[in-house]
Amino acid sequence: MEQTISIIVFLAVIGLIVVNKFHEAVIAVAGAVVLLLTQVLDVETAASYIDYNTIGVLIGMMLFVNVLKHSGMFEYIAIKSAKIAKGDPWRIMMLFVIVTAVLSGFLDNVTTVLLIGPMTISITRILGLNPVPYLMSQVLASNMGGTATLIGDPPNIMIGSQAGLSFMDFICHAAPAIVIIMIVFIICLKFIYGNKMQVEQSAINQVMLLDEKKAIEDPALMKKGIVMIILVVLGFVFHSQLHAESSTIALTAAVIMMLIGKQKAEDIIADVEWTSIIFFTALFIVVGGLVETGVVGQLAQVVINATSDKPILTMLVILWASALLSTILNNIPFVAALIPLVIDMGQSGMDIFPLWWAISLGACLGGNGTLVGASANIVLANISAKHGHPISFATFFKLGFPMMLMSIVISSIYLVLRYGIFY
Repeated sequence: MEQTISIIVFLAVIGLIVVNKFHEAVIAVAGAVVLLLTQVLDVETAASYIDYNTIGVLIGMMLFVNVLKHSGMFEYIAIKSAKIAKGDPWRIMMLFVIVTAVLSGFLDNVTTVLLIGPMTISITRILGLNPVPYLMSQVLASNMGGTATLIGDPPNIMIGSQAGLSFMDFICHAAPAIVIIMIVFIICLKFIYGNKMQVEQSAINQVMLLDEKKAIEDPALMKKGIVMIILVVLGFVFHSQLHAESSTIALTAAVIMMLIGKQKAEDIIADVEWTSIIFFTALFIVVGGLVETGVVGQLAQVVINATSDKPILTMLVILWASALLSTILNNIPFVAALIPLVIDMGQSGMDIFPLWWAISLGACLGGNGTLVGASANIVLANISAKHGHPISFATFFKLGFPMMLMSIVISSIYLVLRYGIFY
């Protein structure tokens, strides 16, 4: 009976998230409450399934960015990139794509697009260009760039925490695939948009007259922020040698930035996306119900029995399943359910190390398939709509889905070539 309840609750939560009639945080909390009321889980057991390391990293990085954004650093980067491109529309797109991907490797995707999106709209308005192709290319780049590091995308934070993978593990095993994908992505953008971007010289002159220095609101905070970013990256890289969890690094950086930033603590804390934090916390409990009642273990056994003699097939099935499901579902609940499944497969004797990269690449890149595939997609679409340029599901799909398929094909080749020899 308890197993049935846990399955029904999980499917109901996923189904309601897809229908999008209620806020995802409310749905997840409701699912967790049902598990508690039906005594599938007690409070102590439910709490044990929450990944506090993931929650800590998310809160820490959100606080960090909330302080740093008041320096004007991100507006400075956007204007400087446009001027480096000498106002050329295609070069601006290419540089913004690269900047967005790099920033997304060290900030969460939603924060990155919130910072870069409005500035992109301003620059395209000066040039007299439609901002939608720029915004869509940036959000795709943000999901790609976030896949390359431990902290770039919530699924990676979850995978790193549960699998014991370090920042450098992601740099060594996920980042090479992302570099290849980004190169192909930029080439594709060149063929799609490169010859369609024509602007008047007077508009280009206006962009070149923008003063990036005026975008800097607090030069001292910007300098301190740059130093802190370097220290945070070093902290993530060497966190195992420091015997500190990644959440400890993120929260420490957040506290230091809040002390040196001198903004009102109430404002910085209020700007944290607490609804996302509550959603993740409750979702861990919902998935914990599946683990506690043995559902995950049984699924793991089915997968092992079906593909035990074909481990490369297992890896590719997980990659493509993660990608395709993440185009229609938020990748967080899917990854949360998949992690304990893979851990159980490992306990049965399978070498699961390559499977972590299959999940990471599949879930993170799969979010590019549709408008609802990743939180950053929705956020940037809302920004665009507020400025009079709505992005429909179909518009996003025409660019996003082919680019998602391209990235997963490249990921398949990469995984087979890199890890196939170990089986």
